[in-house]
Amino acid sequence: MLLTVVVPAFNEQEAIPIFYKEITKEAEVLKNSRKDLDIEIVFVDDGSKDDSLNVIKSLRKEDRRVRFVSFSRNFGKESALFAGLEHARGDLIVTMDADLQDPPSLLPEMLGAILDEGYDSAATRRVTRKGEPPIRSFFARCFYRIINKMSNTEIVDGARDYRIMTKKMADSILSMKEYNRFTKGIYGWIGFRTKWLEYENIERVAGESKWSFWKLFKYAIDGIVGFSTAPLSIATYFGIFMAFVAFLLIVFIIVKKLVFGDPTSGWSSLVCILLMLSGIQMFCIGIVGQYLSKTYLETKRRPIYIAKLTSDEGEDE
Repeated sequence: MLLTVVVPAFNEQEAIPIFYKEITKEAEVLKNSRKDLDIEIVFVDDGSKDDSLNVIKSLRKEDRRVRFVSFSRNFGKESALFAGLEHARGDLIVTMDADLQDPPSLLPEMLGAILDEGYDSAATRRVTRKGEPPIRSFFARCFYRIINKMSNTEIVDGARDYRIMTKKMADSILSMKEYNRFTKGIYGWIGFRTKWLEYENIERVAGESKWSFWKLFKYAIDGIVGFSTAPLSIATYFGIFMAFVAFLLIVFIIVKKLVFGDPTSGWSSLVCILLMLSGIQMFCIGIVGQYLSKTYLETKRRPIYIAKLTSDEGEDE
C-alpha cells in the first residue's frame, strides 16, 4: 500500500527541510506499525520566488521517495492541491502544509480511521486560533457562520486542508474541473464518510504566512459565490423591499399634499435617500457582477495550473 503526502509550497525554503525531517520520522513510525505501507512525498512548488525548488531538488537527490511539480508561476494553493492530487500515485493520499501547522503526529490516527474504522476520509479542524490576530479570528468565525447559513454544503468551522483520503475520493475531487476552486466546499459537496479530528492551533516552524487579510477576504468571497446563490436572492429581496418603501413614500407625499397642503421640501434628506438607494443598487449590481465574473472565467476553460517542471520528467536525474 502506498501513501502519498501532497505538500503545497510557496516560498517555504526554510520550512521544507524541517518538514521533510518530521514527515520521514513519522513515516518510520507508520512503517513499524503497518509493514505493508510505503510512502512518497509530492511537493508542489507554487511558483516560489525563493530557493524552495532547489531545496526540494536536493531532497529528491537524497531520497527517491520525494517527487515534485513546479508551476510556471504562482497559481495559488487551490491549484497546488489539485496538481498534487493529479500527480499522486498512492492508494491513500494526505494533503498537508509545509509549515508544520498540520502535525504529522496525527497521521497514525488518521490512517487508522480509514484502514481500521472504514471511513473514506479523516480530516482535521482547529479548536483554537491561538497566535492569530484577533480581528482575523473574528472574521473567520463570521465567515463560517455566514456560509453555512447560505449554503447547503456543510463547511466545518476551523477545517484545515490537512486530511487523508482514499484514491476514490481523490478521483471525485479531480473530476470537478472548475477553475474557481474552493476545496473546503468541494470536500463537503462530494460527500463521503469523514472522521473529524480536533487539535489546538500550532505556530509555524519557519517563515511567514502567505495569507494576508485581503487574500483571505477574496478567498471567502470565492467560497460564498462558489457554493451558494443566496447573495443573488438577497439582491432581489433588497430590490423588492426598496421598491415597496419608495411606493409608500410616494403615497405619503401625495396624501400630505392633498390633506395638509404642505409643499414637498427638504433637499438634503432627498440627497441622502438618493445616495442610499444608489449604494444599494451598486451593492446588488456588485453581487451579480461577482457571479458573472466567475462564469466568465469558467467559460474561458483555462488550465487550473501550468507545470514548468516535474521530477517525473527526469531533468533532475
